Amino acid sequence: MACRGRRPEHGGPPELFYDKNEARKYVRNSRMIDVQTKMARRALELLYLPEDRPCYLLDIGCGSGLSGDYLSYEGHYWVGIDISPAMLDAALDREIEGDLLLGDMGQGLPFKPGSFDGCISISAVQWLCNANKTSDIPAKRLYCFFSSLYSVLVLRLNRKFSGLRLPDEMQKTLMSKSETDCNSSVHYAEFFLVRGSRAVLQLYPENSEQLELITTQATRAGFTGGVVVDYPNSTKAKKFYLCLFSGPSTFVPKGLNGNVEEEEAGESRFTSGRIPYRIARRGVVRKSREWVLEKKERRRRQGKEVRPDTQYTGRKRKPRF
Repeated sequence: MACRGRRPEHGGPPELFYDKNEARKYVRNSRMIDVQTKMARRALELLYLPEDRPCYLLDIGCGSGLSGDYLSYEGHYWVGIDISPAMLDAALDREIEGDLLLGDMGQGLPFKPGSFDGCISISAVQWLCNANKTSDIPAKRLYCFFSSLYSVLVLRLNRKFSGLRLPDEMQKTLMSKSETDCNSSVHYAEFFLVRGSRAVLQLYPENSEQLELITTQATRAGFTGGVVVDYPNSTKAKKFYLCLFSGPSTFVPKGLNGNVEEEEAGESRFTSGRIPYRIARRGVVRKSREWVLEKKERRRRQGKEVRPDTQYTGRKRKPRF
């Protein structure tokens, strides 16, 4: 499980490690874009979101917005949080569709309870296992993170929400309960509202002890679930996904275990200029006519007002005085 070579977490705090040079890799390196997009696609698959409506998702450690781009491509709304200003600047330069927030996930997530339908994270959680300051205690930072994550995925129901409409069967159940059973009724209603809320966190654990530390703090915060390992027999293609459930316990998905062509090792190659972002699954170039038409169609499905398509759709405007 240990990673060969120097791990990024050993190179210093993430806000310093991910500087402008590192951010440039996530914008210009086509291989890195492809890998990040594939992991985001797999994380979204493991969320098991409803297919008939868009969802509001949280992307933790969003970086330059590569994973968020795939969420937008699938028709979802999202908010990204990251500790690196350089990575967020790169995301703004790419004109992503999600909202961005600068923050440290180890200090908690600054959102109201029940704000999101789900959460993904790509290659971020393992950073909490490193102490970059004397005041940093990995176990406490992990617990603070998972506690706040549980909160933003769970809408807690209590008697203050008297105007909330519940199904008839649940109303009868709550009315039939005595005052001593009120708490259990509230918990039952809470679980009904958040059924299926999940978080899928892709991570690179340094060793089994680190993975155990992460899962222990997640369980302590109230989550259930487990670890999904894709391609466990592959050296470079093996990926770990921590699947967390904030509602009732459910099955943990099985990892992929087919023959996969291992990712090529080697140094990153860069172009002299910025290359167009391509969606790995479709190969659609951003800002092209096909990309514009797909984006407009997606917004129509979301119920937004969209101007009709014409022969001029997707064309570049001429420079005007």
